[in-house]
Amino acid sequence: MGHWIEIATAHGPVAGWKVDANGEPRGAIVVIQEIFGVNAHIRRIAEDYAAQGYATLAPAFFDVVERGVELGYDAAGVARGRALIGELGLEKAVGITAAAAQVLQAAGKVGTVGYCWGGTVALLAALRLGLPSVSYYGARNVPFLQEAPKAPVLFHFGERDASIPPEMVQQHRELLPQMPVHVYPAGHGFNCDLRADFEPASARLACERSLAFFAGQLS
Repeated sequence: MGHWIEIATAHGPVAGWKVDANGEPRGAIVVIQEIFGVNAHIRRIAEDYAAQGYATLAPAFFDVVERGVELGYDAAGVARGRALIGELGLEKAVGITAAAAQVLQAAGKVGTVGYCWGGTVALLAALRLGLPSVSYYGARNVPFLQEAPKAPVLFHFGERDASIPPEMVQQHRELLPQMPVHVYPAGHGFNCDLRADFEPASARLACERSLAFFAGQLS
C-alpha cells in the first residue's frame, strides 16, 4: 500500500505517493502525472508497477506552485491543469524528477513513465537525466526530439489523438529512429480508465510493452 512522503527538491518540498516493491525490487520507477495532479489514476499506476516488483514514486509536481492539487477530467480541470503546467515549466519538472529518482536509488536502477504532459517530462528524463523512460502521448515532445538521448525511451500514441497528428508521430520515428514508437487504435488518454478515451485493449498492450521495456532496462 502506498503512502505520502515529502521529497526535497531545488524548488522546495513536494509530496510524493511512494509504493514499495512487491518482493525484492527489480528497480524503481518515477511515475509522472498528467495535468490533473497525483489523482486516483496516477496512484493506481504506481501501485500496479509496484505489484510487478518496482519501487515507485509519483511526485506531486504542482506543489511548487500550489499544494495538494487534484483535478477532475472536465473542462474546468483541463483549464486549471494547463495554467499550472504553464506556471511550473518543464525545467522545474525535470529537476523534481531528478530529486524523485534520487529517493528511489536504493531500489536499483531508476526509470520513469509519464502520461500526457508527463509523457514529455519522461522524454526529457531520458534525454537529460539518463533515465530509461516510457512516454505516453506526450503532445509537447517535438521541440526536444533533436536532443541527443542519454537513455532509451519508448513511445505510446493513439491514432485518434487530435493533439498529436500522424505527422508529429512520424517526427519521433525520423528524429529518434533507434527508439520504438507504438501507435494504438485509440485517442488521447487511452490508458486512463477515468477518461472517455479509455481503451482497455490498447492500455493492456501498452502496459505489456512498458513492462518488457523496464525489464530490459532496469534489471
